[in-house]
Amino acid sequence: MANDYPLKGVKVLDLSRVLAGPWASQTLADLGAIVLKIEKPNGGDDTRSWGPPYISHGDEKISAYFCAANRGKKSICVDISSPEGQLKIRALLADCDILIENFKVGGLKKYGLDYETLKADFPRLIYCSITGFGQTGPDAHKPGYDFMIQAMGGLMSITGDEASGPMKVGVAVTDLFTGMYAVTAIQAAMIERFGSGLGQHIDLALFDCQLAMLANQGSNSLNSQITPKLMGNRHPNIVPYQSFKSQDGYFILAIGNDIQFSAFCALLGETWAQDERFATNENRVVNRDLLADMIGAALSLKSTSYWLEILAEQGIPAGRINNVDEALAEPQAIARDMVIDVNVAGIGQVRVVGTPIKMSRSRTGADSAPPRLNQHGEDV
Repeated sequence: MANDYPLKGVKVLDLSRVLAGPWASQTLADLGAIVLKIEKPNGGDDTRSWGPPYISHGDEKISAYFCAANRGKKSICVDISSPEGQLKIRALLADCDILIENFKVGGLKKYGLDYETLKADFPRLIYCSITGFGQTGPDAHKPGYDFMIQAMGGLMSITGDEASGPMKVGVAVTDLFTGMYAVTAIQAAMIERFGSGLGQHIDLALFDCQLAMLANQGSNSLNSQITPKLMGNRHPNIVPYQSFKSQDGYFILAIGNDIQFSAFCALLGETWAQDERFATNENRVVNRDLLADMIGAALSLKSTSYWLEILAEQGIPAGRINNVDEALAEPQAIARDMVIDVNVAGIGQVRVVGTPIKMSRSRTGADSAPPRLNQHGEDV
């Protein structure tokens, strides 16, 4: 049976809004941290009104978008532009370990809430700033938005195909990447603080995180004379690793090595694995179009269900292309507690996606629902 949360007793002051910062603080809440979400008195976090869809009861409503990134937090309204509000923030910081903010570079300095000002009174404070382009460089003072960064950071140039043109990913992945990098950096700073006794400033940029997440595509570009391009559902370095049309729909085939390819060919009764053009992954990449056409012709003769069943029997990776409803309803998702029900005070039951972090001894997953605006103002 799981013990207590791994971050029990850690306290976070969250001055961020929208997605990247709130995603980081929600993850910390899932790990047991107390997260005080500071919101502007007039309307709170912008995403509270990003709907429909809304979850509502009478005059009270909360957007499904807000619920995706704010479970497990306490909402407190503070006007940080006022001297009184600034004093409240300082009072709350007295027993906080971490501050997360995503204001423009220098945006909190005029309120005396920037890191350089605060570190004198709070030397153990871990202060995480999330911006579009970071605290330094020629673009530091420019605003940054996920869609824009997906474009500037190269992701859209490798997402989509020739027919669609460059496409963004279906969720704001640059914000989410950055939120997860923030969690990693914050916990690293907490570990370092055990030795030094000091906090530090974490400078995270959406643009930097997007470049880092180009992964193999970035490395391909840096180490060859070939610029990565739109490839649709095909993989630049592995073949066959793409979607194929069956008799009644589409599914993906994800063959990652020569052994799997040989087993696949045997299943289809084909001799492609003995053909020099296709025997190795390197040669398959060179001859991908020819091979894909032949595989496509064979797979089009049977249904998706037929192929998924016999491929699974042989241990060949393949999968159905689910819509979002189907993905969340998968028996595996239910078994792993990836869909949970929580109750928002005054509104009622809300369904949220659970935490993917599972530990053998420690408990994970925030118990409380996304908060109503200023729900905890008087308590805190």
